Amino acid sequence: MGATHQASATDKPYFFEDLTAGLSATFSKTVTEADIVKFAEISGDTNPVHLDAAYAATTIFKQRIAHGMLSVGFISALFGTVMPGPGSIYVAQNLKFKAPVKIGDTVTARVEVTGSVPDKKFVTFKTQCMVNDKVVIDGDATLMVPARG
Repeated sequence: MGATHQASATDKPYFFEDLTAGLSATFSKTVTEADIVKFAEISGDTNPVHLDAAYAATTIFKQRIAHGMLSVGFISALFGTVMPGPGSIYVAQNLKFKAPVKIGDTVTARVEVTGSVPDKKFVTFKTQCMVNDKVVIDGDATLMVPARG
C-alpha cells in the first residue's frame, strides 16, 4: 500500500502514473428536493417513492427517498473533477445499495485507488457513498486514465 493522500478539487488532475494504492478523494453534497425533482426530469425515473410523499409514506421507507443513481452521480462527479479528474473515462462500476438517502441528507462520495492494469492504463477504485459515516452505497469501479506525454 502506498501512502495515503486526500485529494481535493484544488489538486491538478492525476495521470495514470500518479495513482497508487491508497490514494483517496471525497466529494460531499446535501440532497435537496430540487435535486430529486431535476433528476426525475432528466432521467425519466418518476417512481412515486421519490416524488410523492403520500405514496412514499406507505412504503418501508415511510418518506420520500432520493434516487440511488443520484448519489452514484456524486461518485462520477468526484472521478471527473477531482481524482483522477478531467480526461478519465468510466469503464465499469459495480454497486450495492445498502440504505436510502433522504431529502436533507449530506452524501459523501469517497473513492480510493486499489490497483491498476498498466498495459490498458486502467485504474481500479473502491467506491462508497456515506451519510453520517453510514455506508449507503458500496462498490468498485474501473477507469481509463490518461498517461503522461
